[in-house]
Amino acid sequence: QVQLVESGGGLVQPGGSLRLSCAASGFTFSSFYMSWVRQAPGKGLEWVSSIYSDGSNTDYADSVKGRFTISRDNAKNTLYLQMNSLKSEDTAVYYCAKADGFAYDYWGQGTQVTVSS
Repeated sequence: QVQLVESGGGLVQPGGSLRLSCAASGFTFSSFYMSWVRQAPGKGLEWVSSIYSDGSNTDYADSVKGRFTISRDNAKNTLYLQMNSLKSEDTAVYYCAKADGFAYDYWGQGTQVTVSS
């Protein structure tokens, strides 16, 4: 069955960096558009970034553009999110999501990112 397992979250000071990983299994990872989505405390889901199946194109929310970088290693079935210059407003649970057409059909369990001094 499809599994998405995020890791790499934690507590970091403002201005710091983290790299999130999402290990995928149970489907042909290299064939699917993937995304990162986050949910801050008390708020709704916020799309963060997406990447084409072959990694040829990426897109970012304005709130993270220039600070976050999405990438993937199709040989390792793994999605990444490099987060630099972190701010307190980046505090959230970060989810990776598999796209199926115009919707997300599978989500990971999430990894907590807390930016605080």
